[in-house]
Amino acid sequence: MADPAAPTASGQYFEAEPAAAAAPRTIAVNIAGMRLSFSTDSGVFSPDRLDAGTRLLLLEAPPLGADDRSVLDLGCGWGPIACFTGLRFPASEVLAVDVNQRALRLTAANAEANGTDNVTVAHPDEVSPTRRFDRILCNPPIRVGKAALREMLAAWLDRLTAGGRAHLVVHRHLGSDSLARWLADRGHEATRLVSRSGYRLLEVGPRGP
Repeated sequence: MADPAAPTASGQYFEAEPAAAAAPRTIAVNIAGMRLSFSTDSGVFSPDRLDAGTRLLLLEAPPLGADDRSVLDLGCGWGPIACFTGLRFPASEVLAVDVNQRALRLTAANAEANGTDNVTVAHPDEVSPTRRFDRILCNPPIRVGKAALREMLAAWLDRLTAGGRAHLVVHRHLGSDSLARWLADRGHEATRLVSRSGYRLLEVGPRGP
């Protein structure tokens, strides 16, 4: 996930084991008529609040349809996307993945605390390469670097089902427009759905032949 205005602790939130000393806290998130409570910590993305990019994604991404049974929260952080989606669409199975072990522990705890029984968490290496997703939701970790980011997105976007869609939120100052061009060059249909406060919400289809 990425947000130029979001606070970050020392170290990088995309490290497997954050160097930042643990500083657990609890925050409340009010969104779309829901009031949820989350445990957060240092060493994960935006530990003090729901960042603006993720809020835009949750509010503006098209709702899941009846055929959207398998959902991926790519780079789950402390779990707002997974938990909100799981609660709003209880018929779907939501998989939350992250390389950050602290983030995975937080998401698992927050899913249980908020009663989202349809959310599971896993390290990316634990996910079967044959598993496919009807919807991918992601606030990409832009600061991991362009090469690593594109490698990550390529791997997961190729797991979209034939009718699947990904929704990515990226700030224009962090390369949303160049990312959209790269996606198109790679054979994806990439459409800008919303542009607000510098953020672009992109809808990405499966890779073409």
